[in-house]
Amino acid sequence: MSAIKNAVAKVGGQSELARVLGIRPQSVQSWVKAGEVPLRRVVEVEAATGGAVTRYELRPDFFGLERPAALR
Repeated sequence: MSAIKNAVAKVGGQSELARVLGIRPQSVQSWVKAGEVPLRRVVEVEAATGGAVTRYELRPDFFGLERPAALR
C-alpha cells in the first residue's frame, strides 16, 4: 500500500483527510492516483495521521527513507 493510501485509511477516507486539511476531496483523490503528496502538504498529512504515516514515508525522494537517528 502506498503511503498516501495508508494515510487516507488511517484518517478514515479521502473525504475525511480533505476535510481535516481544509481542501477539496478531489485534491486528495489526485494524490492517491499519482501516489504522491505535494511537498507543501506533507507535514499536514503527517499531522493528520498523528504521525502514523511520516513525511519520510510520504516523500522519501525529498526527506530520505527514514527519520534521522538524531530525531528518533
